[in-house]
Amino acid sequence: MNRPLNLSLQTMRFPITAIVSILHRASGVILFLFIPVLLCVFSCSLDSPEGFERVRALLSGPLTTFLVWGFLAALLYHLLAGLRHLVMDLGFAETLTSAKATSLTVFILFGLGAIALGVWLWV
Repeated sequence: MNRPLNLSLQTMRFPITAIVSILHRASGVILFLFIPVLLCVFSCSLDSPEGFERVRALLSGPLTTFLVWGFLAALLYHLLAGLRHLVMDLGFAETLTSAKATSLTVFILFGLGAIALGVWLWV
């Protein structure tokens, strides 16, 4: 009986493939929670010219710019990790070595893309 005595998540080390999968699910939850907010903002912007100006003024603030960046970053991560999962579902990159490589690729592409999104939004 060599069962672990402590199941604390802080002492456990997850492989990179598990981290990519968990973050893919978390980004999906973030996207799901943002949908009602985005629909409300979109509806308000289409109601009238005054509504459009209110939304434009709201989106020009630093906090909302950060939230938009967070949404776009979650969308980018979800897209990249989802494509990785689809490729694996098609039977490619199923070995442990290639799964680790594609996981690392997702993280690198996400990091570069998140930086590019930040530059695009704030410059």
